[in-house]
Amino acid sequence: MSCRLIDDHRDRFGVQPICRVLTEHYRPIAPRTYYAWCKRPPSKRALSDLVLVEVLAGYYQPRVGEKRKRESLYGATKMWAHLEREGITVARCTVERLMRTNGWQGVVRSKRVRTTEADPAATRAPDLVDREFGVQAPNELAVADFTYVPMATGPFGY
Repeated sequence: MSCRLIDDHRDRFGVQPICRVLTEHYRPIAPRTYYAWCKRPPSKRALSDLVLVEVLAGYYQPRVGEKRKRESLYGATKMWAHLEREGITVARCTVERLMRTNGWQGVVRSKRVRTTEADPAATRAPDLVDREFGVQAPNELAVADFTYVPMATGPFGY
């Protein structure tokens, strides 16, 4: 994390001054640590992530003039299963992480139940308890709300 910060700002401030400021603020890092980080080759995870992002981008980001593929509707679980069918072995959590970091998500088909629509011109009921819902003993305060509760039989109870 610190090396990435240094890499982002080294052209403006230089490596040694950034390391000195980080050390003063209880994030000690030596300049040689940064230079070793720069020379280190990418990890296996970083390399596999690059390949997987390219594969996923082929589904979620169509080229100009092309229609989106059917798989672009898939969420992480279905996309993971699709990649497995295609012969690409990858962990489901990896697909979830890469989709989350790139802002890709599947289509949500469930609909929210909207029971009421608030009237902005209507006057609100007075707050008789001043938002103090804690009580000293049972049966001192009764608060009710007109809402809906999902029932085991299927429909909602209002």
